[in-house]
Amino acid sequence: MSPLETLRRMHRIAGWPLLTATFLARLPVSMSLIGLLTLVTVRTGSVATAGLLSGVFAMGQAAGGPVIARFADRYGQRHPVLVMSLVDAVLMAVLVFAVNAAAPLPVLLLLAVLAGVCLPQVGPMARTRWVGLIDSGPGRGLERERSVGAAMSVEGVLDEAAFVLGPALVGVLTVTLSPSASVLGAAVLIGVFGAVFALHPTAPTGSTPSVGRGGRVITPALVVLAVPMFAQGLFFGGMSTGVTAFASASGYGDLSGLMYAVMGTSSAVGGLLMASVPVTFALTARVRWAAGALFVLTLPLYLPHTAVTLAAAMFVLGWVIGPHIVSLFGLVERSAPHARMSQAMSVVLSCLILGQALGSMAAGSLADLLGHQGAFALATAGGLVSLATTTLVMRARWYRRSGSVPAAVTDTGPA
Repeated sequence: MSPLETLRRMHRIAGWPLLTATFLARLPVSMSLIGLLTLVTVRTGSVATAGLLSGVFAMGQAAGGPVIARFADRYGQRHPVLVMSLVDAVLMAVLVFAVNAAAPLPVLLLLAVLAGVCLPQVGPMARTRWVGLIDSGPGRGLERERSVGAAMSVEGVLDEAAFVLGPALVGVLTVTLSPSASVLGAAVLIGVFGAVFALHPTAPTGSTPSVGRGGRVITPALVVLAVPMFAQGLFFGGMSTGVTAFASASGYGDLSGLMYAVMGTSSAVGGLLMASVPVTFALTARVRWAAGALFVLTLPLYLPHTAVTLAAAMFVLGWVIGPHIVSLFGLVERSAPHARMSQAMSVVLSCLILGQALGSMAAGSLADLLGHQGAFALATAGGLVSLATTTLVMRARWYRRSGSVPAAVTDTGPA
């Protein structure tokens, strides 16, 4: 299935308006973090304060996302997403006002954590919505697997595009308008397109959680899958910081966003191409191969580079990022109870957000001590952790015997 055919398949299922709304509603996840970091640095002159507020905001996202998704699973997506989108838009606007008014740090911290907690994670709920639409359609068996694969591929691309374009949009708004405009822009996007996503006719109704083991969210499968997703977040934190440090030290500071976008472009295409992979290639094997490539392809980053050669190395590296994320979410879809799928996917995505936030903080210190290669070391470590987890744990006998992942997604059967 070509990337174009993958997009056509998604259009046939629900149409472009839903795809557009889900993309624009997830931009604030990355925009708000970078925008807040920029705004606070400019207004206070303290990078430490800016990093603290951004970190608290990210922690709030990681904690609040699964809670909102839990309500969406139980009572339907419409009301929880609509209310939280509007509340969060107001909270972010108040936070911008407080920063500009030089409010006390405890007040800023409280507003930042509340804004993070109330920001709905549209990506996991969009994935749940696609699966519900596919299951309610006429396709069954192999056709259903292809449609779900296409949905996971497109959603992975939208996540990656949001993480790449969000910071770029922050830069444009900051330069053309003001640092406040980037955070206010994120507030407008979540308020408007979060509401559009919530009110779209495809919004599913809630379902009563099943009783017993099948209704639990925190299972061995989810815990294991959360580790490589956290490692992917560390990878993003190390790469973004490393590229910025390299560009600044080389006198190409204005090219850092473009270089990072090169990696995002190949990652997006690679994620779309996952819909073309034969279903006989097991999801666990896909994750393992992608994690191994993620680790190996970071090694050329330590060679001497110009801006062009580093961008080329990042372009190659990007081809395995999309497949890694898409395959991980594919495993979550297979392993999570249907009535708790939004929550399960939100937990895993929260691990990526948390990993990226912590990775950015740690990579900044490493870059100060060791230069851009120090930050890249965190990206390499992320690939290594994911490879170790998917190789040692997912193939362990206790993990297979636990029934955490259905046999249909292990190496012993079709994906």
